[in-house]
Amino acid sequence: MFIDRVIVEVRSGKGGDGMIAFLHEKYVAKGGPSGGNGGRGASIIFRANKSINTLYNFRHSKVFIGQDGEKGGTKNKYGRGANDVIVDVPLGTIVYDEKDGHLIADLSTNGESVVVAKGGRGGRGNAAFKSDKNRVPRIAENGLPGETKRLILELKLLADVGLVGLPNAGKSTLLSVVSNANPEIADYPFTTIEPNLGVVNVSKYESFVMADLPGLIEGAHTGKGLGLTFLRHLERCRLIVHVVSLEEENPYENFKIVQNEIKSYGMGLDKRPLIVVASKMDDDSYEDKFKEFKKHYKGEVIKLCSITHRGVDELINKCREILEVTPPFPLGEVSEQKDIKVYDAYKEAKPIFEIVKEKDHVFRIVGESIERTYSLINISTDEGLMRLINYLRKIDVEKALKEKGAVDGDSVFLCDFEFEYLE
Repeated sequence: MFIDRVIVEVRSGKGGDGMIAFLHEKYVAKGGPSGGNGGRGASIIFRANKSINTLYNFRHSKVFIGQDGEKGGTKNKYGRGANDVIVDVPLGTIVYDEKDGHLIADLSTNGESVVVAKGGRGGRGNAAFKSDKNRVPRIAENGLPGETKRLILELKLLADVGLVGLPNAGKSTLLSVVSNANPEIADYPFTTIEPNLGVVNVSKYESFVMADLPGLIEGAHTGKGLGLTFLRHLERCRLIVHVVSLEEENPYENFKIVQNEIKSYGMGLDKRPLIVVASKMDDDSYEDKFKEFKKHYKGEVIKLCSITHRGVDELINKCREILEVTPPFPLGEVSEQKDIKVYDAYKEAKPIFEIVKEKDHVFRIVGESIERTYSLINISTDEGLMRLINYLRKIDVEKALKEKGAVDGDSVFLCDFEFEYLE
C-alpha cells in the first residue's frame, strides 16, 4: 500500500541526574565530593534511506521514544549516555512540525539525517560544584528533560518529470513505453490510484525519472478525486508533461481544466516548464481535433501514439533538453538549528518569568528560562532547596508576586513545586 502522509510523535530521552556522593576510602582522608555527571538522553534522528519507497511502516509505529541517560555514579563516574534512535524514512520525505507548521527538514539525499528531538543534557554531580568557598557541596543538577513533538511526514516523490492529465488520458501507457515500469493499464477511469515511477534512459550515460500521477478532475486542488493527495508529488518535478487525449469530446476544455487545477494548487507549479502531448494519435480521424486544439493553444504540441511509438523519441529528447537547463525547485525554507545564540544589548530582553493568577490566592510562575533552571536544581537536599530559593530572590520573584496582589498564605506554583508566599 502506498502511503505518503503520516503524523508521528517523537520523545527524546531525559538526561541523567548528577550524583551527590563523597569519597570514602581507607587510606584517603577527607576524600571530598565525588558525585559524577549524568549521561545524555537519546535523541530521535530521521535518516533518508533509498531502499524505502513508502511511509507504510509508520501506519502502526506512530510513537518513537528515546531512552533516558543514566545517573552519575560515585567516584566521579559519568552516567552512560543513551543510544540515539535512528528512524529510516524514504528519500523525498518532508518533515513538518504539527504545532506551527514550519518545515524542519527535506530529506532528499540518501543517508541525509536530521535530529528532530534532541536528548536532554545530563546534570552535573556535586564534584562539579566544589570550590574554595564550598569544599563539601551537597548539591547536584537534575538532567534536562527531552523534547516531545508531533511531526507531519510527507513523501514527495523524487521525479524529474511528472505526467498529468485527465483520467484515462494515456499517461500509464506512455510510462510503460518509455521506461521499464509496469503500471496498471485498463480502459476505465482512475486505473492509476497511486504514483508510478520509471527511469527513462536517454542514452548509455543519461537518464531521468518520470512519474505517472493519478488522473486529475475538476476540483482536484480542493480534494476531489485523487488530486489533492497526489498533486504534492509534482512539487519536486522540474518538468510537467501534460497528456491530452484526442479521444475526448473537447480536448482543449479538458486541457484548461487540468491547468486550472495545477494553478489553483499553488507552489508555483504553473510556472514550471511544460510540454503538451496529444496522445492516442493512432487514428487519422483525430487530425481535425488536433488542428482545432492548435487554434486555441499556440505552444508546441507533440503528437504521440504509444502503440506505434510515434513521437516517443521526440518527447524524450525534448525532456532531456529542458532538464539540462532547469535547476531543482526549492520546496520551502528549512528552519536552521543554531547552536550559537547571538545577544543584542540594544534589543529589549524578554522577561525571565511571568506571574499568572490562576484563581483567588493561587499563583503560578511561568517562563521558559525559569522552568529550565528549576528542572536543573535538585531540591532533595537542604542546600539544593536553598539554591532554588536564592535564585528566586535574585530574579525578584517576591516583588513580582506582591505587585500581582499576593498576600500572606497564598499558594505559589513553579512547575510541580509549591510554596507559600510570606510578606
